[in-house]
Amino acid sequence: MTIHENGTEGGVEPVTLRAATLDDAPAVARIWHEGWADGHRGNVPESLVAVRTAQSFGLRAPQRVADTVVATVGGAVAGFAMVVDDEVEQVYVDADHRGTKVARTLLAEAERRVASKGYAKAWLAVVNGNARARRFYERNGWTDEGLFEYLAASDSGPIHVPCHRYVKRVAASG
Repeated sequence: MTIHENGTEGGVEPVTLRAATLDDAPAVARIWHEGWADGHRGNVPESLVAVRTAQSFGLRAPQRVADTVVATVGGAVAGFAMVVDDEVEQVYVDADHRGTKVARTLLAEAERRVASKGYAKAWLAVVNGNARARRFYERNGWTDEGLFEYLAASDSGPIHVPCHRYVKRVAASG
């Protein structure tokens, strides 16, 4: 699927969505690590920051290829989304492509994937202090259902992270 950032063919690189491959894993890991650090440092327990290293994302990205769609611009990975069941688990965009239609395009595709699995609603978690992400989801029709404790996986057991649960209807009620 190709979407032109300004809606036309003129002068702007198109955003292309496709299923991730193992070849995309290094780019996904880099974008994931950098984006995660931007949105989470100072907003999550230090015990989680300590285990979310560049190396940890490098190990996790190849394991998650089947759950991942990438957005490319000019042939390079510009962002990605990961969907597991009804959860839009990850949406990250390379810093050079923030403020473009890349994130919105990825989010719409993630919503479509949740609906295609038969779910009426999608959900996602946003850490308390990540105001930029919260504004983005709200602008795109997501509703904050309030605080909950997200259990982030780590080798030493789950880490409790205070988050906001956002939801959005993705399929017509039947």
